[in-house]
Amino acid sequence: MNVISKTFDIGNGQMVTIETGKLAKQADGSVVVKMGNTMLLASVCCKKEAAENVDFMPLQVEYQEKYAAVGRFPGGFFKREGRPSEYEILIARLVDRALRPLFPDNFHAETQVIINLISGDKNILPDALACLAASSALAVSNIPFNGPISEVRVGRVDGQMIINPTVEQMANSDIDMMVAASQENIMMVEGEMKEISEADMVKALNFAHEAIKKQCQMQLELAAEVAKANPKREYCHENNDEDLRKAVHAATYDKVYAVAKSFVSKHERNDSFDAILAEYLETLPEEVKEEKTPMIKRYYHDVQYDAMRAMILDEHIRLDGRKLDEIRPIWIETNYLPSVHGSAVFTRGETQSLTTCTLGTKLDEQMIDGAIIDGYSKFILHYNFPPYSVGEVRRMMSASRREIGHGNLAHRALKPVIPFEDPQFPYTVRLVSDILESNGSSSMATVCAGTLALMDCGVKIKKPVSGIAMGLITNEETGKYAILSDILGDEDHLGDMDFKVCGTEDGITACQMDIKVNGLTSEIMAEALEQARRGRMHILGKMMEALPEPREDYKPFVPRIVQMMIDRSQIGAVIGPGGKIIQEMQRETNTIINIEEVGDYGVIDIAAANVDDINAAIQRIKAITAVPEIGEIYDGKVKSIVPFGAFVEIFPGTDGLLHISEVAYKRLENLDGILNVGDEIKVKLIAIDEKTGKLKLSHKVLLPKPEGYKEDSRPPRPQGNGNRGPRNGGGKPRE
Repeated sequence: MNVISKTFDIGNGQMVTIETGKLAKQADGSVVVKMGNTMLLASVCCKKEAAENVDFMPLQVEYQEKYAAVGRFPGGFFKREGRPSEYEILIARLVDRALRPLFPDNFHAETQVIINLISGDKNILPDALACLAASSALAVSNIPFNGPISEVRVGRVDGQMIINPTVEQMANSDIDMMVAASQENIMMVEGEMKEISEADMVKALNFAHEAIKKQCQMQLELAAEVAKANPKREYCHENNDEDLRKAVHAATYDKVYAVAKSFVSKHERNDSFDAILAEYLETLPEEVKEEKTPMIKRYYHDVQYDAMRAMILDEHIRLDGRKLDEIRPIWIETNYLPSVHGSAVFTRGETQSLTTCTLGTKLDEQMIDGAIIDGYSKFILHYNFPPYSVGEVRRMMSASRREIGHGNLAHRALKPVIPFEDPQFPYTVRLVSDILESNGSSSMATVCAGTLALMDCGVKIKKPVSGIAMGLITNEETGKYAILSDILGDEDHLGDMDFKVCGTEDGITACQMDIKVNGLTSEIMAEALEQARRGRMHILGKMMEALPEPREDYKPFVPRIVQMMIDRSQIGAVIGPGGKIIQEMQRETNTIINIEEVGDYGVIDIAAANVDDINAAIQRIKAITAVPEIGEIYDGKVKSIVPFGAFVEIFPGTDGLLHISEVAYKRLENLDGILNVGDEIKVKLIAIDEKTGKLKLSHKVLLPKPEGYKEDSRPPRPQGNGNRGPRNGGGKPRE
C-alpha cells in the first residue's frame, strides 16, 4: 500500500486527517477523513465515456450513515440501513450543490460520489466534513475537476465565531451556517440563524472562507503527491461545429431578444422560444436536421442565455417588465379551508402556495432515528411540488430530494418563531405546503404562507417571517452586474446566483445560496443582502395587511391541550399497574393523556375536543396526586365498616378512619342503619399520625352542634378488634 495522509488544524484546535491509498482502492478515487472519533469514507467512480447526446453533467451524490459507526442497530423490522433519511438526503444535496458547478462544462461522463460515515462521535457532526471528503476523493482521482473545495459549519457562541463547533457548542449558538467554497470563491451557503443582521452574515461568510482556504491547500498538497501515479484523464464528450454555432446565433438571436422583451407569461414565452427553434430547423436540409439537432438545441440554449442576460444587463429590463428590485403582485387569502386548523393561500406572480397548519399532541411528534441525530421533533414541515404546478404530466412518486430540500429551508426559517418553550403551547405542529403554481421561488412562498397559516390557526408566533429569492447576473469582461429581487424561474436558470433569504423585521432566520460565477465580492454580497431586506419588508407588509396578528383563539375543532405538573414520585400512581388507571381515565373522560418525566417533575399533557372533558381528567389526576392536608374537607366514600367506625376513601388509593365517635354528636353503639359500604359522606381531616401516617377523619365537626351539647369527658372506646380487655388489669383476655 502507498498510503498518503495530511493532518491540519481546522482552526479551533481540532485536528483533521485526510488519508488515501488504504481503503476502497478500486474506486477512481477514495479518501478517509478523520476528526476526533468521526471518520468518513468517500469514494468516486466515473464511467469512461459519456452517453450519446448527453449535454449535462450526470452527477450522483450519496451520503449514508452506518449505524455500527456509533454502536447502534438500525430501527425497523429488517435491521439494516435502507432508504436514505431526510438528514442523509440533505447532506447529499449540500455536497452535490457545491461540487456540480466545478466540473468542466464539456464533461458529461456519469459520475458517482458516495460518502459513508464509518465511525461516529456523538459530539462531532459529520455533515461539516462530507464535502471535504468528497472533494478530496475527486482531487486524488483521475476525474477532471476544477477544485478543490471544502465546506465548514460556522457557529457563533457569546459573540465568538467558531469553525465546525461541537454539538454542545451548537446548543448555545445563534448561527448554524454551512459554507462551501474554493480557494477563490464561495460556492454554496445554507443555514439558520436567530435574527442576525446582514452585516453579521457577511462576517460569517468571510470567516468561513478563510478556514476553507487552508483545507483546500491541504487537498492540493495531497493531490500533488498522487498526481504522478494517477494523472487526470483526457476526454472528448462534446463535438462542436463553430460555423453552425454562428449560424444559429445569427438566425435566432434578434428573435429571442424580442420575445424576451415582450413581457408575456412563462408559458407564452416558452411557446414562442420553441416556435423560433422549430422555424429555424425547418430551414435546414433533412440530413443536417437529423444529424445536428442535438447540437443545434445546445447552441440555441446558449442564444437564449446570452440574449436574456444582455437585455437585463444593458437595458435593466426583466423578462416580465419589472424593475430590478420590483416585487411581483401579491394576493393573499387566509382561512381558505373551513375544516382545517389553519390555512393560507399566498400568491406572488405565477407562484402560489396553499399551506395548512395542523396542531397535535405529543403523540404526534416525529421520531428522528439517525445514527448521529436521534430524538423527537415537535415541528414538521412538508413541501409538495405536484407536476400540474408547472403544467406538466409526470409520474407521482415519493418526495424528491428537491422537495425535501425546499421544505427544510422553510422549516429552518419558521422554527425560531414558534413558541415551543411556552408552557401554554404544548402542541406538535405540522405545516404542509402544496405548490399549486410555480415560476420562481416556491420555497419562499412556503415561508410566507406558512407564517400566515400559523397565525390563522391561532398560534401566537413571536414574529412573522417572510422570504425572498434574489438573483445575480454579471459580465466578467465589462464588470457590469444586476441584482434581481423576486426572481423568475428563467432568471434562476440563466443567472449566476440564486440567493434565498428569510427573516423577521429584526433579522435573518434562514438562507440558502448557490453561486455559479467566479469573483463574487463582499461588496456585491452586502448589496444583495440589503436589497433582499427591503424586498422582505415589502412582502411582510403585504402579509400584515391580510392578517395583522394571530387569531384570538383556536377554532372549535382544534384539540385543546392543558399541561399540569406533578411530583415525579406520583407518576406511577397516575399510570397505574400496567397502565390500567391512565387508560381507564382516558376512556372515561374522552381525552388523550401523556406523561413525561422532566427533572423532578412529571409533565402531563391532557388533550380533548372540549374543555369539560379536560377538566374531568384534571380532577381525576388531582384526586390521585393530592396530598392530604389537616383541616381540608373531602367528599369521601365508605369503603368498609368495622365495629369501631368506618374506613372512608377521600381520593383514589387514600383512605382514613372515621371513628364511631366522630360520626355524630350522640353516642353510637354501632353504625347499623347509619352508614353502608358505598355511601358518600363529607369528612374533615382532623389529624395525621406522625409515626404511621394514618389519617383521622371526622364527620360530626361539619354538623351543627345540638343545643346544650357538652363534650363527652369519658375516654373514647378502645380501638382494636372489638374484644374487651381484662376486667381487673390482670390475666388474659377472654377467648
